[in-house]
Amino acid sequence: MQIQTNIENLENYKIYLTVQKAVEEFLEKKGYLKIDLPVLSPALIPESYLEVFETEFRYFDKKEKLYLTPSPELFLKRLLAYGVGDCYYLGKSFRNSDPPAKLHSFEFNMLEIYKMGVDYLQLADEVLEMMEYVNKKIQSASWRTKVKSQNYNSKLKINFSQWEKISVSKAFERYAGISEKELFDHQLFIKKAKEKGYRVDNFSYEDIWSQIYVQEIEPKLGINGYPTLIYDYPKEFAALAKLNPDGKTAQRFEFYINGVELGDCYTELTDWQEQEQRFFNEDKIRRKNGKIIHPIDKGFIEALKYGLKPCGGIAIGFDRLALIFAGVSRIDELKLINIV
Repeated sequence: MQIQTNIENLENYKIYLTVQKAVEEFLEKKGYLKIDLPVLSPALIPESYLEVFETEFRYFDKKEKLYLTPSPELFLKRLLAYGVGDCYYLGKSFRNSDPPAKLHSFEFNMLEIYKMGVDYLQLADEVLEMMEYVNKKIQSASWRTKVKSQNYNSKLKINFSQWEKISVSKAFERYAGISEKELFDHQLFIKKAKEKGYRVDNFSYEDIWSQIYVQEIEPKLGINGYPTLIYDYPKEFAALAKLNPDGKTAQRFEFYINGVELGDCYTELTDWQEQEQRFFNEDKIRRKNGKIIHPIDKGFIEALKYGLKPCGGIAIGFDRLALIFAGVSRIDELKLINIV
């Protein structure tokens, strides 16, 4: 890898700063507290779908492993449990084994927001309001908000006055021809995927589900002039979310603009025993898949034992969000310095 200087991105970077300022202005007006957090931790939340960066603290003969945080959640949930109230973090997060690409980077900026006393769909209303606020600030700064199509040839304006909403089960039925019954029955789902031409041997339900989602669902989201909110994911895809009464789905949504996933929201799980079991299951999967083994953050569970009141939380890929408002096709077009 090498350091790359991109002074030609200066104007895009200024738009990035305008988006950042607008987001922080909006959240301050709404009473959110900005939280400064470490990016190194001796323990993490086990998440089977991602890899982490491992490093080491040394002091004479003392050595201790530390890990770059893939999200600020493990710290923010502690503060929420002890009464910090509505809060947010905007800063660096890190995920290993994720090579640089137009929408991915192993080092990225995450906006994570928590609001007390709301569920995922109530928080969605505030997120939409925030994006409308940002849009107005960009417009007043004499920049036009342009969202480029998937091939980045044509341009599509986005209206932030409302969500285009669709459930996960309805999206699979509409765009992939997979019924709700097939979607939630692992055997039927794998059979249907095989009929559609997907490779299923030695792949799990989760692996195959993700393949179909990326290939057939994502490109259809957020392309009709409004951001799309896709909600109620299978419980297998919500390690930290509260389940719905149906027992099959979780109170989770993602939102998209022009086929690009920008945010992931939960009604937060507050049952410490259920959370502890999910952590155990995720850790088993990590070990089975040969990922870096790190200590499980037991302090996170202790915080839940202390008592986390009902709340909603959302993680937004801030670089991607800024990309949308800047009208560029790659997140590296926003940066003055890149590691490539």
